[in-house]
Formats: sequence, C-alpha cells, structure tokens
Amino acid sequence: MNILVTGGNGQLGCSLQKVAGMYPQHRFVFTDVPEADITDRACIAALAEKQTIDLIVNCAAYTAVDRAESDAETAAKINVQGPEVLAGVARERGIGLIHISTDYVFDGESCHPLKEDRPTAPQGVYGRTKLAGEQAIEASGCNACVIRTAWLYSEYGNNFVKTMLRLGRERDALNVVYDQVGTPTYATDLAHAILRLAERGVSGFEVYHFSDEGAISWYDFAKAVFALAGIDIRVGAIETAAYPTPARRPAYSVLAKDKIREAGVRVPYWLDSLRECMAILSVPTEK
Repeated sequence: MNILVTGGNGQLGCSLQKVAGMYPQHRFVFTDVPEADITDRACIAALAEKQTIDLIVNCAAYTAVDRAESDAETAAKINVQGPEVLAGVARERGIGLIHISTDYVFDGESCHPLKEDRPTAPQGVYGRTKLAGEQAIEASGCNACVIRTAWLYSEYGNNFVKTMLRLGRERDALNVVYDQVGTPTYATDLAHAILRLAERGVSGFEVYHFSDEGAISWYDFAKAVFALAGIDIRVGAIETAAYPTPARRPAYSVLAKDKIREAGVRVPYWLDSLRECMAILSVPTEK
C-alpha cells in the first residue's frame, strides 16, 4: 500500500516513521503542515492523486487540552474540519482512512474499562471537537477506522515521561495527582497497532480502543518513571482538586481492548513498554 501519514512530525507520526522500516512492503508518505494542510481539500486531494495513496493515517490533531478551552475555533478547525476533509477525499477516491481519537470523548465517570459502544459525553472543548471529528468521518460514508487512545508518550516531543524526567532532575519534591486512573500508552505500540489494522483492511466504519495493558494513576506512573531512571525525589499524592486546570480531566480512562485484540493486535503491558522507551531515552532501568 501507499500510505499517507498526516501529522508526521508529532510523537505518533515520528513513532510511525521509526517502525516504517519494519513494513517494507508498504510505501509511506509522511507529511505535516508545510506539505499537507488537512483542512485544505484541494491540497489533500492533489497529494493523494500524485502519490497514488491507498490509505490515509491521520495523526494530526489539536491536543493542547487546556488551551482548547480558550481557542475552540482552532481546535475545531484541526479536530473537526481536518478529519472531515480527509474523509471526503477518502470517500471520493475510494481509499481507507485510519483516524486517531481520544478517551476524552467520554465523561471519565466509569469504574470499568471503557468499551467502544459506551455512550460518549465529552466534558471539554478538546473532547467535543475530537468526538465531532469522529462523527464527521462516519457521516462521510468513507471506509474508516477510528482508534481511541489515551495517555500517549514516547521518546519524541513533549509528554508526561519526558516532563517527569526533567522535573525529577530539577527538584527535590513533586506532587502528582493520584485520583485519575488510566493506562500509559507507548506511541510505538500504537504505531504497530495502526499498521496491523491497516494490513487487515479498512472497510465500513469501525471504532477500536487501544492503550497498553494495565491500570494505574498518574502518581503511580510518575513513581515508575523515577524508579526506572534512578531518580531520588519525594513524590506526593494529591487530589485533582488540588491541581486545578482550565479543562476537566477524566477520572477514569482505562480502555477495553477486547475488540482490537480480536482483530489480531498485540497489547503490551505498560511497564514493559515504559522500560523500552526509557532505554531509548538512555536512562538506566532497574533489573
């Protein structure tokens, strides 16, 4: 397949670039804003025709959750208009689309792993625009697969793991919320999941959930990062109410992975994947 990847310079796009060599049977076209504005239909259509694209993987998104609360117009442009444009081109050309979405489409009030058919109830601008993007894709009638994920990190860009490593070396103590529960997701694992579904074939409209396996709090995640890095720092556990943010965070973001497992996708354990990422970041890991 000729696979067009949008948002190619983000942490998921970079992770796809990293693993692309493991899929030599496919040709990848990685783009970001300078080469492919996903809100420009003429640009995307021309690119798809010139590169004879068979599948679009949309990794582009407005992910500044707090900033979205005061910048809803930009969030909607990227998270709603962009997917709508990509879906329209996919429908027009008869090609598939894989789109990455988020746990923020839910209200975060569950206490059981979230299945794909659970009613959505986003609590902020980011979640609402991501859900609207999903709905625009479904309404287009193109062959599409939406993959919802959560707590994404990698060796690329800015993310929780890299922030903890930086703060751990700058401070003696740090407070981290303990009442938000989810699963860290290594972007490399998500990249493999995307390509596994791509090879399986995209037909109709399907929604899948993917994160790594297990369930922990942000506090536990931070403690694991520091332990693996050998950083001695006092970590305090605080409630979400003690760390107010413009956007409300889901209290529970554990995604059910039964459906994606049945599709043949491997789901690694979060700690194993964290060790892998930390090794790449050149920090010592515990035995």
